[in-house]
Amino acid sequence: MLTSIARWFEARLQPFPPDEPTEPPRTFWAFCMHFTRGAWPYILMSAVLTAAVGGMEVWLFAQMGNIVDWLAHQDRATFLKNEGWKLAAMAVLIVVIMPIVDWARLLLNQQVLMGNYPMRIRWQVHRYLLKQSMAFYQDEFAGRVATKLMQTALAVRECVLKLFDVLNYVVVYFAGAVFVIASIDWKLSVPFIAWLALYILLLRYFIPRIGKVSEEQADARSVMTGRVVDSYTNIQTIKLFSHARREAAYAKDAMSGFMGTVYRSMRLATGLFGLLEMLNSGLLAVVGATAIWLWLDNAVTVGAVAVAISLVLRLSSMSHWIMWEMSALFENIGTVRDGISSISLPRLVDDKPGATPIAVTRGAIEFDHVRFHYGKRKGVIEDLSLVIRPGEKVGIVGRSGAGKSTLVNILLRFYDLESGRITIDGQDISQVTQDSLRAQIGVVTQDTSLLHRSVRDNILYGRPEASDEMMRDAARRAEIDGFIEGISDPKGRKGYDAHVGERGVKLSGGQRQRVAIARVMLKDAPILILDEATSALDSEVEAAIQENLYRLMEGKTVIAIAHRLSTIAAMDRLVVMDKGRVVEEGTHDQLVALGGIYAGLWQRQSGGFLLHDDTGEAVETAEAAAE
Repeated sequence: MLTSIARWFEARLQPFPPDEPTEPPRTFWAFCMHFTRGAWPYILMSAVLTAAVGGMEVWLFAQMGNIVDWLAHQDRATFLKNEGWKLAAMAVLIVVIMPIVDWARLLLNQQVLMGNYPMRIRWQVHRYLLKQSMAFYQDEFAGRVATKLMQTALAVRECVLKLFDVLNYVVVYFAGAVFVIASIDWKLSVPFIAWLALYILLLRYFIPRIGKVSEEQADARSVMTGRVVDSYTNIQTIKLFSHARREAAYAKDAMSGFMGTVYRSMRLATGLFGLLEMLNSGLLAVVGATAIWLWLDNAVTVGAVAVAISLVLRLSSMSHWIMWEMSALFENIGTVRDGISSISLPRLVDDKPGATPIAVTRGAIEFDHVRFHYGKRKGVIEDLSLVIRPGEKVGIVGRSGAGKSTLVNILLRFYDLESGRITIDGQDISQVTQDSLRAQIGVVTQDTSLLHRSVRDNILYGRPEASDEMMRDAARRAEIDGFIEGISDPKGRKGYDAHVGERGVKLSGGQRQRVAIARVMLKDAPILILDEATSALDSEVEAAIQENLYRLMEGKTVIAIAHRLSTIAAMDRLVVMDKGRVVEEGTHDQLVALGGIYAGLWQRQSGGFLLHDDTGEAVETAEAAAE
């Protein structure tokens, strides 16, 4: 029965709201309110129940004084007759009403809010960050972003819930206690009011300082995590260069910075709780002495003395709890503020209002006076104009830094142009949805990274709805079905079910590249981009799948980038870029005859040995590649 009740409460708040996430506000409370939408009814109900529990506890303390007086002055023989109904009412409150209210509060907090509330935040933030620009991820550690997402979700929950808890107890418990004491004798309330004033002064001094240190601590923690994750992600490079000690020192620097914030935070906590203990001891002494003095003067009863001292003891423990909660609240405020700095950023590349899906029927591409500098004043691409006809196979050639990869990035709309426009079949790509644009373009890059999932999942990423037979056919066409059957992972999964490790590290570079080619073959998009697509393959494997690549290119508009000119020499047209502009174009024979940049590059790669281009970059020869 309890499980059924708990499940009913767990289903009250949807952990994965379907609404499309929008840019979060940049101020603290607006940020918290933004991610609390939908949870407010349950938070307010929980606050009301918490207030009810606090109020009942204060009332019970007040009744304790009556019980002491009854026991001191009434006859045992008539006690139950005179006071029995009052004791029965108190018993019903203690045994029935309070547990029911507390159960309802627990179900709201534990089943509705504790899990669902932060998951709603994670879900919305994750979907928002997935559509951040490439520039955002190039400027951040992946581990740091993930840490901030997880920390911030929990911190928002704690800020909102703790604030309501603390306010409830401050208003209901403290105010109720002062009212009860004042109703006995106003002189007893004076120490309570003085204590409360000093308590607030402690909060005003220490809590903002703890919050500031906590904000720095949250940032230091994310830096520390980011550095550790960065080391693990690039473990092969670290081992190749024998830099384990260097990486340990790199992580230690961040860990030391984090420990500095921890020490400062703990110093503040020690001072805060030490002074609070002195304040509570003083309250107990003053209230006890005042109560006994009033009793000696026959101004209060023994029950009143018991109530006053009991409330002081209760307030002492409550003050520690509230102080701790306030410290935690400001720690979480610091964490949220730190998270805002990474989460509440506008998307540099976003779909325009009213953007529609692109419709690609022919695959004609036009770069019309395009200018792009990665936010700098000059460089990269300057006034580039290029027309690629439907179904045309175009090779892009140029020295390193000529703008070849940038051309691909802006076609995929990883970045927005500074001026000019790019159209596909006459449709400006800045006016269509990004997802539909990239769905029409298949890409195989030089630096292929796979998802830490099965081989099957990685291939099906090109077309998730494809059948198993279609997936296996793409694998055969990419010449990978042979080695796939022989791989396995530590959990005993084999073949297509075997997981490939983070970024595909369990496969060789050539194997990763061939899986990526299979994925694009399965996607079968009308526009194909090959960015050094076969650079990680040895000559034998390249020759084996070259025919399949040509088959893949049939009927598609193709843009191929390669330093190894022999791989693109047979393209319909070669375009030579230099300093962000098109400087030469034509067939291989035409460009060789022209005697320009392309002819120079070809000559360097046709002598049967390794030479260097004008930038000092090593370029492999055509003959060496064919050996």
